[in-house]
Amino acid sequence: MDIDVRGPRFGAAVTTVVLAVVLVTGSAWLLAWQTLAFALGAAGGVGRSPYGLLFRRAVRPRLGPPTEFEAPEPPRFAQAVGLVFAGVGLAGYALGVEWLGLAATGAALAAAFLNAAFGYCLGCEMYLVVRRVTVRAE
Repeated sequence: MDIDVRGPRFGAAVTTVVLAVVLVTGSAWLLAWQTLAFALGAAGGVGRSPYGLLFRRAVRPRLGPPTEFEAPEPPRFAQAVGLVFAGVGLAGYALGVEWLGLAATGAALAAAFLNAAFGYCLGCEMYLVVRRVTVRAE
C-alpha cells in the first residue's frame, strides 16, 4: 500500500531539527533518540516511526487529502541508511571520537535536509540504484 509523500517529508523536517540540535549541543542522548526513531522507521516503516505517528495523528488530519503517493520501501530503506549514520555518530560521541560523531551526524543531517527542503530523498534514490543493480544481476 502506497504512502502519503508528505509523511516522510514531515519526518525529515523533524529529523533535520533534531540533528541540527545534536550538532550544536553535542548531545549523545538526543542522537540516541534519533537513532531509535530511525530504527523504528527501518523496522516497521515510516508510518510506525515516532515522527510518522505524529504526522498521522496530529498533522495529516489538518491537511487536505493527499495528492501524491509513493511506495513504502524506498523511505523505509532511507530510514535504515539514516540508522547507520546515526549509529556511527552515536558511537563516535560515546567513544570520545568527536570528529566521527560530527561527521556522521552531519551526513545524516544533510540527507534529511535535502528531503525536508527540496523533497529529494537521498536514501530513496540509493534504494532505486540498489534495486536496478540487483535486478540486472539476476
